[in-house]
Amino acid sequence: MQAIRSILVVMEPKHTENLALKRAKLIAGVTQSHLHLLVCDKKSDHSAYLSDLTSVLNSEGFNISSQQAWDDSQHQTIINVQQAEGCGLVIKQHFPDNPLKKALLTPGDWKLLRYCPAPVLMVKTDKPWTGSIILAAVDVGNADGEHRTLHTGIVSHGFDIATLAKGELHVLTAYPAPMLSAADPTFQLKETIEARYREQCKAFQVEYEISPERLHIVEGPADVLIPQTARRLNVGVTVIGTVARTGLSGALIGNTAEVILDSLESDILVLKPDDIIDHLEELVAQR
Repeated sequence: MQAIRSILVVMEPKHTENLALKRAKLIAGVTQSHLHLLVCDKKSDHSAYLSDLTSVLNSEGFNISSQQAWDDSQHQTIINVQQAEGCGLVIKQHFPDNPLKKALLTPGDWKLLRYCPAPVLMVKTDKPWTGSIILAAVDVGNADGEHRTLHTGIVSHGFDIATLAKGELHVLTAYPAPMLSAADPTFQLKETIEARYREQCKAFQVEYEISPERLHIVEGPADVLIPQTARRLNVGVTVIGTVARTGLSGALIGNTAEVILDSLESDILVLKPDDIIDHLEELVAQR
């Protein structure tokens, strides 16, 4: 988080409460990041709106640039501008889709989470981050090198936000119910599953000084447990990873980040593994 030099902020002129900008100013105030404001609209002219906003933010000491653009869809416009401007973080306010529409069409915010090569912060509430609990959700059941790197990134970003907001970092990992038919005896007993997951958490527990009471190892589905835990702890930001699953399997299964987007009562920061970021950047370059 500290290394982010430029932040893309998606602006919504029709909404007077700029929650995305509020979070961007908080982060930039600490990291000294440049803020690039983007309005995605092909119909109305928002140059006066952006000019006024730029003047105000410049007077407040922020380093600002802005533009209005449109390229096929909102998520594609955001991704193209993110790549062109070299922004290391995208911040956007999330507006829930109509359930019927969501059943028929993949929501635009889901597509942004799937295809954007940069981390995406979806802002959902105006709840203050200052002094709040930051929840890092990791799936340590996937312990290969790629996932271990992703887990470290999730906890590291959670730690950075907790430091920035003078908050408290908690870590959650959900493990599956025991199965007597499991080939690995570890997964036949609740105690041995929990012990394995606890062992996988030790490295970042030590590195980020996460006390046992701030480590939540719970049995059940992640898409249920993450919103439940965030609600119980009154979390300000939830940090999660996604494998950016696409195609038919993505349409049928969905990623945990997408599934919990509407049910989560906190802001959500979504990260991806490095190899997926590289692949997505190649796809954007081919357009």
